[in-house]
Amino acid sequence: MPRTPDLCVIGAGPGGYVAAIRAAQLGLKTLVVEKAALGGVCLNSGCIPSKALIHAADVFEAVKGAGKIGILTSEPTVDMTKLQAWKSGVVKKLTLGVASLLKQQNIEVLAGEGAFTGPKTLSVKTASGVEEVQARHFLLAAGARPVQLAPFPFGERVLSAKEALELSVLPKRLVVLGGGVIGSEIGTFYAKLGVQVTLLEMLDQILPGTDPECVAVVQKAMGKLGMTVHTRAKALSCKASKDAVTVEAEIEGKKQTLEADYLLVCIGMRPNSEALGLDKAGVKTDAKGFVMVEGPGRTSNPAVYAIGDLIGPPLLAHKASAEGLLAAAAIAGKKVTKDFRAMPAAIFTSPEIAAVGMTEAQAKAAGREVKVGRFPFQASGRALSTGETEGFAKILADAKTDVVLGCQVVGPEASNLIAEVALAIEMGATAEDLALTVHAHPTLPEALMEAAEAVHGMAIHGPGSKAAK
Repeated sequence: MPRTPDLCVIGAGPGGYVAAIRAAQLGLKTLVVEKAALGGVCLNSGCIPSKALIHAADVFEAVKGAGKIGILTSEPTVDMTKLQAWKSGVVKKLTLGVASLLKQQNIEVLAGEGAFTGPKTLSVKTASGVEEVQARHFLLAAGARPVQLAPFPFGERVLSAKEALELSVLPKRLVVLGGGVIGSEIGTFYAKLGVQVTLLEMLDQILPGTDPECVAVVQKAMGKLGMTVHTRAKALSCKASKDAVTVEAEIEGKKQTLEADYLLVCIGMRPNSEALGLDKAGVKTDAKGFVMVEGPGRTSNPAVYAIGDLIGPPLLAHKASAEGLLAAAAIAGKKVTKDFRAMPAAIFTSPEIAAVGMTEAQAKAAGREVKVGRFPFQASGRALSTGETEGFAKILADAKTDVVLGCQVVGPEASNLIAEVALAIEMGATAEDLALTVHAHPTLPEALMEAAEAVHGMAIHGPGSKAAK
């Protein structure tokens, strides 16, 4: 007999499992189909394990530098086996947590790979056979996977991000192909542990699409870590042996040969849409394979919704979760509108970068006249007290209305600081609203208050303050 839930969610990543829980909360009988581990790529081989390892590298770096503040230690070393075991423990706790949350809401989980056989019918291959699901609605949350190029086939010496986060022996040399978020984060992690890292980015700057002022701070810090960063660099081919890999590259027009223990390839992601049988469900995709949607995730089939990486950039876990909540509510018959005024993003390099809303370039392209306020962390008492003074906070406000249009932060805890400005943009707050909000002292969020003051030339501790004439 086929399973007949109200909603079948395909994929249990940060979009799928969140949507399933919300649907169950709204009274829908919900089934989740997942071919791998609960939590998806983000929890199992992406966001969570990478941030755990990055934290460990930060601790290692802090211990090495503790003598500067009078704490004397012997030279620290890294036990990669223990580090990987700790990281895996973090992941396991969270995957078990997701399973528990689904169970609490009486959500069935079917382990297997699903493909449509009709507009409202799904065939699921499981370990014990094939099961059929006939649901009133389906929600596609199948995510994306790394792009692989023929000259760089994944293997023992050519790694995707997943394998790069699972090494049990610390390499001596690592070449990273792709200077986007994933490549820059993982490259920084290994550099902090003493690995010789070479980063190759084909475009004019690493972290493409990120505010150039913020990127300049991070790239300078990479240099201090001993990383070699090449922009306008193109990898041509690679040759892997049992113990090493040789990369042929063209760097600023000149061919070079790079030797390394591993090559990490991070050149983008592609949607997991091919194997879903979308043609049989009447679900349309674009030329790149991303599912086409409108409103809260409606596809060309009224019974099928889609969210997350499957529907296109930005490929962010929290975007998938937010879209999942909206889609679940819409499927349950609630009136919802997809109106994200602010979609924050965080990059866990060293220092971190976080942004929300418009950049100066985007505001200019949109014909907006803006005022910009900057505040350096060098002038922050809290930043000085922790020894992390690189970077700044920047607030963009409309020159006529003073409404906050965007914010970029590069510096300590940028990923946490950005939430305040995301809320400000969602609420239509002005730079003056931020400036008049009393911030606890001494804290890092004071940098946002001062940057908002700087929009009007009135920062107390930062440069650029104006005196009355």
